[in-house]
Amino acid sequence: MSDQSFLHWPFFNEEHRELAARLDQWAGNHLPALTANEHDDLDGTCKAIVKALGEAGFASYAVPASAGGHHDKLDVRSLCLIRETLARHNALSDFAFAMQGLGSGPISLFGSEVQQADYLNAVATGNKIAAFALSEPDAGSDVAGMTCRARRDGDDWVLNGTKTWISNAGIADFYTVFARTDDTGGAKGISCFIVEAGSPGFQVTERIDLVAPHPLGTLTFTDCRISAAQLVGTEGKGFAIAMATLDVFRSTVAAAALGMGRRALDETLDYTAERNIYGGTLGELQLVQSKLGEMALGVDSSALMIYRAAWTKDCAAERVTREAAMAKYHATETAQQVIDAAVQLHGGKGVTKGYIVEALYRDIRALRIYEGASEVQTTIIARQTLANHMS
Repeated sequence: MSDQSFLHWPFFNEEHRELAARLDQWAGNHLPALTANEHDDLDGTCKAIVKALGEAGFASYAVPASAGGHHDKLDVRSLCLIRETLARHNALSDFAFAMQGLGSGPISLFGSEVQQADYLNAVATGNKIAAFALSEPDAGSDVAGMTCRARRDGDDWVLNGTKTWISNAGIADFYTVFARTDDTGGAKGISCFIVEAGSPGFQVTERIDLVAPHPLGTLTFTDCRISAAQLVGTEGKGFAIAMATLDVFRSTVAAAALGMGRRALDETLDYTAERNIYGGTLGELQLVQSKLGEMALGVDSSALMIYRAAWTKDCAAERVTREAAMAKYHATETAQQVIDAAVQLHGGKGVTKGYIVEALYRDIRALRIYEGASEVQTTIIARQTLANHMS
C-alpha cells in the first residue's frame, strides 16, 4: 500500500483526501482493463481513458465551476492529487487527464463565456479532447522565438506555420494554438486561438514515436482560416496566456513525476522484502537500506515542494512561477533518480519488459523535458530569486 500520510499535511482539506481515496479506488478497479491494449491501440486507449475519466467525474476537475467543474477557479491541489494518483497507477492515464487540463487551460483562464460553453463542458464530460500547441521546431523553451503567424482578414484570422511536439496531435477535437500576430518580436505580439480539428488548411503532418508512447505530432497551418471569435483573450497577450497556463499546470507535471517515483519505491519495497539473498532478504542488506532511505527522502521532499506550490497558488498568491519551477525541477530530477535506483535494485528484472519499474524508467524521462526542461527551470528559479531579492 502506497504511503498516504502526506494527505494529512496542512496543505489539504477533507475534500482533497476524499478525492484522492475515491480516485485511487477507481483507478485500481478500471485502469487495468482500460489500458490493457495501450501499446497496440494508443489512440483508442487515450480516447477511452478520457471518456472514462469524464463519466466518472474526474475530468471535470480540469475546468472551472462555470463549465461544470468543482471550484470557481482551477484548484491546483486537486489537479496535482489526480495526476499523482493516476501516474502511480498508469502513466498514459495521467497523460490523458493532464492534456484535458493543459489543452483547455487558456480557455479556462481567459476564454469568453461563449468559448467556455462551447468547449469546456465537453472537456469536463470527456466528450472533447483538448491539445496545447505552443512549441515549434525552433521555439520550444524559447517561446518568444516562435514564427507561426496569424493575420487578420476581415472577420477571420488566417494562420500559417508549424507546431511540433504537440501532445494529442491527431486525436484532439480542438487545439489552443499560439501564433505571432504582429512584428514586435520577442514575447510581444503573440496571440492565442482555438483551432478545431478538420479546419481547412490545418493538418497533422507527422506522428512522433517516443520511448514511452503517447499521441504526439507535428501540426501544419497553410492559410488556415478561423473565425475572429476563436481568439482567446486579447490580441497580443498570448505570451501572458501561455505563461499563466503553465503557472497552473507546471506543478502538476511535478506531481506526475512524484506518482511515478512513489510507485517505484512501493515496487522496490515489496521486491526487497521478498527477494532472498545470502540467507536473508535483499532488504536486510545495509547498502540496500541506504538506497531505500534515499529513495524515501526523495519522494517526501518532492511532495513537500509540490504541495507547497499548489497550496500557494490556491490560497496565497496569484502567480507561483518560482515555486512551480522549483517543484517541477526537483520532482522530475528526483523521480528519475528514484526510478533508476529501483531498476538497479530489481537487477535483471528491472530491465525486463513487463516489469513495472522498466516501464517507469521509460515513462519518467520525458517529464524532465516538457513544459520547460530542467535547465530552463533553474534559469527561471534564479531570475525569480534575483528579482525578489532586488525588490
